[in-house]
Amino acid sequence: MKIKKVVFFIGIVGLILSCATNPFTGKKTMALVPNSQLFPTSFAQYNQFLSENKVVEGTKDAAMISRVGQRIAVAAERWLNANGHQGYLKDYKWEYHLVEDKTVNAWCMPGGKIVFYTGILPIAKNETGVAAIMGHEVAHALANHGQQRMSAGMLQQIGAVAGNVAIKDEEKRNIFNQAYGVGSTVGVMLPFSRSHETEADQIGLYLMAVAGYNPDEAAALWERMKANSGGQAPPEFLSTHPSNDTRISNLTKWAPRAKDEARKFGVTSFR
Repeated sequence: MKIKKVVFFIGIVGLILSCATNPFTGKKTMALVPNSQLFPTSFAQYNQFLSENKVVEGTKDAAMISRVGQRIAVAAERWLNANGHQGYLKDYKWEYHLVEDKTVNAWCMPGGKIVFYTGILPIAKNETGVAAIMGHEVAHALANHGQQRMSAGMLQQIGAVAGNVAIKDEEKRNIFNQAYGVGSTVGVMLPFSRSHETEADQIGLYLMAVAGYNPDEAAALWERMKANSGGQAPPEFLSTHPSNDTRISNLTKWAPRAKDEARKFGVTSFR
C-alpha cells in the first residue's frame, strides 16, 4: 500500500509540474529546471567544451555548418512567428561550430549551442545531409528535450528516495530498488528518450524543408547511418533511440507533409 502511495504521489507531482505547452509538439512538458537557470549553465559548458577541443575555423566545411545552422534557425523563427509564438526564441543564443573529432555525432545544447564533429561529415555527404542533422539537433533544443530529461531524471530519483523511505523492511526495500531501477528505466526513461528522438526527427524534417532543403534526403541520410553502424544496435526497447529502420520509415512517411508545410512559407523548390 505504501508503494502505491509513493507512485501516486510521484504521478501527482509530475502532473503539477507538467504545466508548460511546447509550441512544436502541443504537449505539456515538465520543467523542474527553468530555462532561466538552464541556459546560462548550458552556455558556460559550451564555452568550456570549445576551449578544450579543436574548433575548425576558416574552412568550407566550417562555413557550411554556420550557414546551414543560420538557415535552420531562421526557419524555426518563421514557423514560430507564423503560428503565434513570437518571442519564443528571445533567450536563445545561436552558435555553430565544427570540431575536429572522428566521432560520428552532432549535438545542440539548450539555448541553441551547436557542435558538429568532423567525423559525421562523410555520412552527411552534402549540405542537405548536414541540414537533416542540424534540423534534428536544433529540434531537441526547441522542444526543450534537455529540460524534460533533467526533470524526468529528478522525478525518477525522487521516486527511488520516496520508496526507500516508505519501505522499512530491508529485504523488501532491496526488491523495490531492483524492480524500480529496471522498471523506471525500461518502462519509462527509455521510451521517454525514444519519443524525444521521434519528435526531433519530425520537427527537424519540417525545419529543413522550410529552410529550403529537400526533406526526402533525411531518409537517405539514415540509410547511410544504418550502413555506417554495420547493423550493430541494441533491441529498440532497450535503446535511447528508435531503430534505424523505424526512423527511415517515419522520415519517408513525413517528407511529403514537410514539403506541404514549406509551401505555406513560399518554398516550392529544394536544395
